[in-house]
Amino acid sequence: MEHFNQSEGIHIFQSASGCELNMETKELTGFMKYGYDGEDFIELDLKGLKWIALRKEALFLKQHWDLETDNIVSNAKLITNNCYQCLNESLILGNRTLFKTDYPSVSLLQKTPSSPVRCHATGFYPKSFLMFWRKDGEEIHEGVHPGDILNNEDSTFQYRVDLDISSIPPEDWARYDCVFQFTGAEDKILIKLDKEVIKTNRDESSQIRTIVIAVVSVAIAIIIIIIIIALAFTAYKKRNGKSILKLDLS
Repeated sequence: MEHFNQSEGIHIFQSASGCELNMETKELTGFMKYGYDGEDFIELDLKGLKWIALRKEALFLKQHWDLETDNIVSNAKLITNNCYQCLNESLILGNRTLFKTDYPSVSLLQKTPSSPVRCHATGFYPKSFLMFWRKDGEEIHEGVHPGDILNNEDSTFQYRVDLDISSIPPEDWARYDCVFQFTGAEDKILIKLDKEVIKTNRDESSQIRTIVIAVVSVAIAIIIIIIIIALAFTAYKKRNGKSILKLDLS
């Protein structure tokens, strides 16, 4: 604070250090620098093994730290060899997560026969992908309604693209397909627009309730008809019985 002519107030002295590995050239670079009140202040020159004052107020600190040669060598080793060892171990341990590819399960869904057909992909990783509807092998946008990318509990993703089929004649369905492809990959997942492969996601419980109500209604109607027939037959027998009895008495 004295070198900045500051006698009071709150000030921030920050440090940042680490290493970077170029995956293509395998070149390793390290850095160690300090900042004061949000501005660069002083940094370590790894090649010259000396400190560089980035502001005139840091010259006093450079002169002092340049004399501590053991600390300079120790810091240089820390941000190169030691840092590289940690970085390499992290890359090995995280390789399965960083570079894994999980292909999705793709299916066609439809709520009702007149609803849009939904192309739904789930269980894929990473998030960089393409998914769209095609007609005759060409991507289409008219009548297509994409959704949002959603997270699954297992860190994979799911996505959907709806296709309005209201203006598509049944004989033209074979011209349409849904495509899923990871960005930069050549292989694709294709699923044709086909009634045989469309799954329904309508509420099955409501269908069951409708069927049960219909069956119960038919059963009640049958029971009522049987009761009416039985009552009518009983009344008929009684009337005929009385007539025969009168004839016998006479």
